Amino acid sequence: MILHCNYEELQALASSGAAIVAAAEAASHGSVSAPAERVARVETLLPRLTGDLTIETLPDQRRVRDAVALICEDVHGRLDETIIAYGPAHEDAVTMYFDYGHSRSVLARLDRMGAEMEAIIDLISGGSAGAAAGISFPD
Repeated sequence: MILHCNYEELQALASSGAAIVAAAEAASHGSVSAPAERVARVETLLPRLTGDLTIETLPDQRRVRDAVALICEDVHGRLDETIIAYGPAHEDAVTMYFDYGHSRSVLARLDRMGAEMEAIIDLISGGSAGAAAGISFPD
């Protein structure tokens, strides 16, 4: 399946994802707010943010969804902090608002994609719990 993303969405995900990875690298001895596994998923997602994403399996959709969800959580938290510190009309707050909105839109599409993939897997496998890993979704 193809996850269509526009330029603004890709830029928002890439810049926010890079900020998460940079913060994790700068942090010392486990003081990162996000678990290392989730940060690694964001790091793995970054090179894929060059255009529409091809998502071939439900496990891949879940990994991408988790990375995008972490990006949304992070930018939303930074948005709150910036609004409190500088006010909602501050340039950084406005930029983060749009980054959050673009990232959140992608997350909503990923959720719909995952629900569709799960429904197809249930239909094909008759509800077999282990079938998800073996089914691929061509473009």
